Formats: sequence, structure tokens, C-alpha cells
Amino acid sequence: MARPRLLVLSLGGTITMVPGSEGGIVPKLGAEELVSSVPALADVAEIVAQSPFRLPSPSLGPNDLVEVARQIRVAFAEGFDAAMVVQGTDTIEESAFLLDLLVDSDKPVVVTGAMRGASAPGAEGGANLLAAAQVATSPEAAGLGTLAVLNDEIHAARFVQKAHTALPSAFLSPICGPLGIVAEGRARFFTRVSRKPNLAIPDQAPAPIALLKWSMGDDGRLLRNLPSLGFQGLVIEGMGSGNVPADVAPLLGDLAASLPIAYATRAATGPVFTQTYGYPGSQMDLVARGILPSGLLSGLKARLLMALALSDGGTHDAVRQAFEPYQ
Repeated sequence: MARPRLLVLSLGGTITMVPGSEGGIVPKLGAEELVSSVPALADVAEIVAQSPFRLPSPSLGPNDLVEVARQIRVAFAEGFDAAMVVQGTDTIEESAFLLDLLVDSDKPVVVTGAMRGASAPGAEGGANLLAAAQVATSPEAAGLGTLAVLNDEIHAARFVQKAHTALPSAFLSPICGPLGIVAEGRARFFTRVSRKPNLAIPDQAPAPIALLKWSMGDDGRLLRNLPSLGFQGLVIEGMGSGNVPADVAPLLGDLAASLPIAYATRAATGPVFTQTYGYPGSQMDLVARGILPSGLLSGLKARLLMALALSDGGTHDAVRQAFEPYQ
């Protein structure tokens, strides 16, 4: 029986890091070295390994992931059955969501990484690579969009969050839990999620979008400077279910006349509200001022969705349409 063809793209990250000459660990290993370090991968798939980047994940940008999405789409058109992206964990939840938006195929895309460097005692990178490959080549993974696989858990891109700075179990999907696990060498899915609409791969870099988290006593003075700094949109992480102080709401309303604004929550999880609270600064007040609810999306992911919706000359209406499926 022919093995599935799997494209492995390594972008860098802790999983590729070994001690550097000046102290600390730095990204050194490439995709081929990662794959060769886990011989069992050869039993899972016919692998083509490439290294588009060798960066720590904080240095990855949206445009880098746009290029990765483009490479995956080309590979799928050429007959690859699945793709696996290896990168640092700091930005996995953002990268996975970008790929979920941009790869318009039911073929599986899986993102993985590691919390411990390759030379650390108990490094889990090899186990994560094998589990990710087993998920990517599972027929049950088809049609689920991009998945994140770490610590033998399978997460949907739009729900996964990094929730701890150190533990191998750092990744959670607080809204719904993981979709499944990897056990006895195979993916076991307990639930499925419906696909959301894909967006076109932009010809230009995604639009610059500001992200502001609201805190007690913040009077909104930063808002007046956003247009002059070149931002084309704004996502705020409001308090609770999406609230801001009463005296800030008019400032947001004025700004919403010139650029799209969406509100998310600074809470760890949960949807924003739209029709419960009616006081000044509440969600009903913000919606009445033209500010869009992010629905189930975190501030990080809402920012990326807006950035893509505004790319290549996108309008306020394009942003509104992009957010509607996530309500």
C-alpha cells in the first residue's frame, strides 16, 4: 500500500534549537534534520522536508505565513496528501489560524512544535513530530481545516491557545476542548468542527492592525494616534464580555468612522456579548457606534482576520462579512 505524501515545512522555533556559541539556545536544525531524527516517520508517510525559514517564532510575521500557505496550496495541487508545519510555540495559535483561513483545501494541514529545545532532557519535539504526522495522514483529519497537534492532543486552529509558558501541556482549547488525541500510533477524533470560509491569498502584505487590551482606568488616549501611525484597523480586547469605560466609547465611535474596529474579550475564553448590557461602554453601545463583535475569536485571531480582510483594498463591508461566520 502506497504511503501518503506529506510535505513538512520547518520555520524554526524551539523544536529546532540547540545551544549557541554565545549562550542560550538558537534555531539551527532544518526540516531534513528534524525528520531524520525520528525514524518512525518513514513508516507514516513519504516525506518531502523543506525549511523556508529558521526563525524563533516571535520573528515570524503574517506575510511569512502567507508564503507558507501559498507553498502548501501549490503542493496540494501537485498531489501531496497533507502538510505539516513545524515552528516555535509562541505564535502557533496565530500561524495555525492564518493557515486555516488561507489554505482552501480539505486536505489536512497540521502545525506542531515543542516547548523544550532539541538538546534538553525530556525534549518532546520528536514525539510531537510523529503525532503530528499521524494526524496529518489520518483520513479522519480531512475537512477539519488546520489543526495544532502537541502533547498528543489535537486542536482546531480557531480555538487553540498557548496557556502556559513552560509545560509540554501548554496548549488548550478552552471553548470546546481538543478535538481528539493521538494514542497507540493513530489519531482518535472525539468531535468535529465545521469549516469556516477561506480567504484569498493576498497579493500585498496583510494590513497593519492595532491590538489594544483594555484595563481599569485606561482613558483611551492612544486611540487618537492610531491613524497617524499607519494602522488600517483596530481590535480591542474589552473587559468581561467586551465592555470598555463609558468615556472611552465615544472615542471608539469617532474612530470607527474612519477605520474598522472590532471588540474581543481580554478574558481567557468565551464569546463576546452583543445584546445583554445596555450601559455606556457596553457591547450594545459599541455595536450601535459601528464596532464589530469578534464572536468566538480571541483578540489575536480577530486581528489576523481583519488584516486579511483589509488586504488588497478590502473595505469595512469586507471586514464585516469576514467576522459574520464567527458569531
